[in-house]
Amino acid sequence: MKRRKLVLAVIAAAVTLGSSTRGMAADTGTVGSGYIQHVLLLSIDGMHAVDFYNCANGIASINGGDSYCPHLAALSQTGINYVAAASSMPSDSFPGIAALVTGGSPKSTGIYYDVAYDRTLAPPTTTTGTGLAAGTCTPFATPPGTTTDYDQGVDIDDTKLNGGAPGAGPTEGGIDSIDPFHLVRDPAKGCAPVYPWNFVRVNTIFGVVHAAGGYTAWIDKHPSYSMVAGPGGTSLDDYYSPEVDSAVIPLPGVKTAQGVACDPIRDSLGESAWNSSFKNIQCYDALRVNALLNQIAGKTHNGRAAQVPAVFGMNFQSVYFGQSLYEPGVGAGGYQNAAAWPGAQLLKEIEFVDASIGDIVNALKDANLYDSTLIIVTAKHGESPIDPTMYVANGSNTPATLLGTAIPFSESPLNSTGIGATEDDVSVMWLAPGASVTDAVALLEKNAKAIGLGEIFYGPSLALNYNVGGLGPLQDPRSPDIIVTPNVGMTYSGSTTMIGDHGGFGHDDTNVIMLVENPHFTAQTVSVTTRTAQVAPTILQALGLDPLALEAVTQEGTPVLTEVGAQLAK
Repeated sequence: MKRRKLVLAVIAAAVTLGSSTRGMAADTGTVGSGYIQHVLLLSIDGMHAVDFYNCANGIASINGGDSYCPHLAALSQTGINYVAAASSMPSDSFPGIAALVTGGSPKSTGIYYDVAYDRTLAPPTTTTGTGLAAGTCTPFATPPGTTTDYDQGVDIDDTKLNGGAPGAGPTEGGIDSIDPFHLVRDPAKGCAPVYPWNFVRVNTIFGVVHAAGGYTAWIDKHPSYSMVAGPGGTSLDDYYSPEVDSAVIPLPGVKTAQGVACDPIRDSLGESAWNSSFKNIQCYDALRVNALLNQIAGKTHNGRAAQVPAVFGMNFQSVYFGQSLYEPGVGAGGYQNAAAWPGAQLLKEIEFVDASIGDIVNALKDANLYDSTLIIVTAKHGESPIDPTMYVANGSNTPATLLGTAIPFSESPLNSTGIGATEDDVSVMWLAPGASVTDAVALLEKNAKAIGLGEIFYGPSLALNYNVGGLGPLQDPRSPDIIVTPNVGMTYSGSTTMIGDHGGFGHDDTNVIMLVENPHFTAQTVSVTTRTAQVAPTILQALGLDPLALEAVTQEGTPVLTEVGAQLAK
């Protein structure tokens, strides 16, 4: 992604929500049911159900055949293991976290990708850090439509760990890092910038819990993921999101769970960004684990007095980059084979995350919170392909490239200075006004071999699970016209530093770990298909709140995880 170094002194006045840490809510004791007073949600981004199976049961060639994730394995002794859990589709991080906190799919949330498209919005005032071009916006006029950038591009300065937030410490990061001039605008609201929390169309678990008097917190990888607060943006008492795509800096006082210091920088070869180094990404995660440990201790992420949140958690990035990164001078991550035996680099990332979870569980025990906390370990998305022989980096014959001018210019790969199409191991396409969907589909099918076409969704096959795209009264301006899911391993990228990706609908992308644990539970394995979207209503049920208070749950009929309710009722 392109970067720009830009500091805007006016940012503080333009941001409407104030600091990353909000005023305290009422006593957390007003939220809770039975012995559950807290829910801790952990997303190990990229971790498949088979990754957990392998690390818990052991592989003969690794660690003498013993478990190489002993802390996760220990949780499974008093946990419900959903071995057929499926993430959102598309399996991008943005709809992935939206599913976990809303209980909904893009049909209700309006979130298809962190970089997507909306036919009713206008471009940002200034070009984003990732290349979404600035454009015009006329208040209350017919909207031009625009790509929507909710990646690191909305930061004031995405080369800095603190996102460029004015006056922030070097390791801070949150909503103050968002540049309102980088946000797409809504002509129907006088061209007001659309903040991430207002981009999501439905409420979230944080909104419901906060309204009930509970204290809430979340830790993520980009300031834009403050989307999890939901409409209005005031439901997170403590949000922390140092920028993962920023340049690496020393982290004095930070050590990984395995005792490795992060000052000085561990890997000088990977200083360009935390996510370009197997070692440095662990330090990035360790920084955020420390923030979570503060919250478990009844503090804010940066150590000020607070409450223990009723609902809180974080995502881990290390496993995902252990799966997908090729680091020059170090080598490739990923797997040894289709059985998901981890290679050397991925093994280290799984062991690191497991050790971190051990620290988190021990902190809960030390604070006498373990018995009263429901722990949910899952993933926003998986990663494809598991089989290393299947990977194909196709940066030229992509569906969006093939369609050319039938794609809006802000989405088109033909736009050499733009942010690019919404393509990873999936292609999500919105057509330009007047372009024929059937003609586009015919062209894609004619070139099926070149683009590695697996399945194509449009018209009724798309409308079955999403809304009908368009600008009419019964149409959705965010719904795509066509989604292409390629053959396993085909990735629409020419990158030499990635050996896998996610976003698609396939098994490797969507079959993720989902473990729900409390020491009062009896171990259970559930093999029927479940969805990560069921986590959200289950969290509310566990805290004694109404799952139907979630708008996406009522719209889509998302059920709770009945096994959790049964265990809690014992």
